Amino acid sequence: MRAPDRDAAPRTPALRDLERLNLRDFLEEAARAVPDQPFIIHGEKQISYREFNRRVDHAAAAWHELGVRKGDRVAFVLENRPEFLEAWFGLAKIGGILVAINTRWQLAEVEYFLSLTEPRFVLVGEQFWDVVSGSLTSDPSPREGGLNPSTRLPHSQGERGNWGVRGLTLGDAPHFTNFAALVEKSEPHVPKVELFSDDPISFISTSGTTGRPKAVMQTHGNFVLTGEGYARWVELQPGERIYLCLPLFHINSQAYTTMGAIAARATIVLVQRFSASRFWADMSQYGVNVFNFVGSMLAILLKRDESPEERQHAVRLAYGGPIPADPPREEIERRFGLTLISGIGMSETTYGLIESVHGERRPGSLGKPRQHPDPRLVNEARVVDEKGREVPDGDVGELVFRNPVMMKGYFRHPEQTAETLRDGWLYTGDLVRRDSDGFYYYVDRKKDIVRVRGENVSPAEVEQVLSEHPGVEEAAVIGVPSELTEEEVAAFVVPRSGTNPGSAELVAWCAGRLADFKTPRHLWLVESLPKTETQRTEKHRLREMARERLSAKR
Repeated sequence: MRAPDRDAAPRTPALRDLERLNLRDFLEEAARAVPDQPFIIHGEKQISYREFNRRVDHAAAAWHELGVRKGDRVAFVLENRPEFLEAWFGLAKIGGILVAINTRWQLAEVEYFLSLTEPRFVLVGEQFWDVVSGSLTSDPSPREGGLNPSTRLPHSQGERGNWGVRGLTLGDAPHFTNFAALVEKSEPHVPKVELFSDDPISFISTSGTTGRPKAVMQTHGNFVLTGEGYARWVELQPGERIYLCLPLFHINSQAYTTMGAIAARATIVLVQRFSASRFWADMSQYGVNVFNFVGSMLAILLKRDESPEERQHAVRLAYGGPIPADPPREEIERRFGLTLISGIGMSETTYGLIESVHGERRPGSLGKPRQHPDPRLVNEARVVDEKGREVPDGDVGELVFRNPVMMKGYFRHPEQTAETLRDGWLYTGDLVRRDSDGFYYYVDRKKDIVRVRGENVSPAEVEQVLSEHPGVEEAAVIGVPSELTEEEVAAFVVPRSGTNPGSAELVAWCAGRLADFKTPRHLWLVESLPKTETQRTEKHRLREMARERLSAKR
């Protein structure tokens, strides 16, 4: 493959109208600049920027013919495939909003998020027909934790209460309309819709301390600016190839990889999921230059036996976090022949912290606030105490950001929005410290979240599901260290008097109601939970109890 021309990187116009940034113009500008450059490589298929934009226009026309208008929401339950991006971009061109459902969720989780976001349509991949069909029953009765979504989904715009939903799929299935056939028949005439930077483009699901997932409202402008920033942070160049194996319902794949590729005029190598056994073969076969990692991806690759193919590739850089502490970064870079860059971002703001590709990288540091090439766009970070006052360098406090790339808020959660966005600052819930040179270091979480394989898990949500079991009096959930970095979900359960539920029974109960990554990996039955004088569960003592039990098993 020809070496990319590093001097040909697109330049960001200095005086453009920042209030009118949108994905339609962003994509079409790239398609005009590099029409024949591959945008997506998927297996043996290559789709150029010109061809991708043409397919997007067909999808936009199909959505419009279905009655989708600006501000309407459409849910996707789809695996990674080119049709996901084509349908989403078509939706975005007419001002529609993507609600991408986590494909690992169970029926109750899908039902809740659909009832919260109320999409007009649900586009479903073949392998997810059963779970979505189950969530769209005709039963109008309320369910615990939210109404059945079939009574909550609007057919048309207007007041809440006009319910109904239409299922779409990319093939032929009972009770679903074939969206692919509609796209095939449509003419590529996209209605002109006025789009602004602060128009929503995607609702990202994120867990919080309240239990149920929230919908982060991300915007056209945020995604455009994130793509331009990401291309700069990792020095992505025209013609380079970036690997997309993380799920497209995540902010990482949507905002960093996809938008970064467009900003740089680069190519996405799209695969369905991360596979350790296939990973380095893919790097070599597709000429990948950059990939993003989350969770335990690096740790899993490190556990595999060394092989010649893990050095026979064109990868120059991997960005993500956390970087395993053992072995050290330098050893990982030597083994795989690439540069590791650490950083932190979140669904609520994609402008977080990052290390410099060529500058100083300090052990354990997440780097400094990442910036956009346009000097008008400034990302500020502070470390503050409980009252929002900045703490001295070296002291631990909460990390907060102020920048032009922050969410509009949590959809239909004004109180939690106000708690997170205060006086123009976004409170992350992460405890950090900053050294005298401005480098930031992660310390702990302030909020009660378990981090599992790149996913945020709310202990409150798992506790609620356990408490619904007839044999459970009380439950408490914590995170315990995993062999592959990050954490695993662990639960302590107090059985109800006169019952005798087994650990396996309770784990199975959770598995039928929660995604696999939320289901407890460890569950212990106890007579009582340690409490404070105000009857709050002492989770630090539960963590000590968990360490003792796990040590005894080894």
